[in-house]
Amino acid sequence: MDIATILGLVGAVAVIVVLILIDGGNFGQYVDKHAIIIIFGGAFTATLTRYPLGVILHGIPMGFKAALAMPRISPRELVEEITRVAEVARKQGPNALEKLEIADPTLAQGVRYIADGYDADFIRQTMETEKDNVYAQLDEAQKIYRSIGDCAPAFGMIGTLLGMVNMFANMTDPSKLGPIMAMALIATLYGAVVANMVCMPIADKCHLKMAEEDISRSIIIDGIIQIRNQKSPQIVKEMLLAYLTAHDRHDMAEAA
Repeated sequence: MDIATILGLVGAVAVIVVLILIDGGNFGQYVDKHAIIIIFGGAFTATLTRYPLGVILHGIPMGFKAALAMPRISPRELVEEITRVAEVARKQGPNALEKLEIADPTLAQGVRYIADGYDADFIRQTMETEKDNVYAQLDEAQKIYRSIGDCAPAFGMIGTLLGMVNMFANMTDPSKLGPIMAMALIATLYGAVVANMVCMPIADKCHLKMAEEDISRSIIIDGIIQIRNQKSPQIVKEMLLAYLTAHDRHDMAEAA
């Protein structure tokens, strides 16, 4: 799991809890059903207007899962693993690839295509299509969370305005003004917390996962095609090194 995401979410909650404790620890005064309804109900319905229900129900859990998930294997490890596959294919032939144990499912699928004798065009087209589908799903999840993050502060302001209307309507009773104003401000608080501590960070993390997935799958596809075309392991490795950072290339050169 991505420890950074977990620490970020837990840390955000901890910051709020600590501040409430410093101010006396009265958590009850920060709970208001009107604010909950306007923030969560309003943000969800506004997002529902933008996207179909099925997209929302699929995008919310997928985005949260993507934000928590770590890459199965780093780009550097992918290059090393593909180089190993190329060496086996060069020395023992494509049929020997069936016996290899490969942790990454995408790479394992590409190796299976080689072992089964599929041509390079079929392999590239199929794996590119799967890559585009994964990319589109992550992009969909990112847009859902970004949409909720955009709507939540706006509905927080709407809740505050509704509270102020109620407050001005009760100006004849000064004892009600304080509680009504507090409830109005809680809506703004909820909107800011939902947007800036949950939704927008998860949307940005999904965007980062999209970039990671794009690089990893590009490495796999190019490596598999080169192995299918019977290129030498050294050529395969040198071509894939272009995807790595200068730091990773330096470390691999030292290790070699």
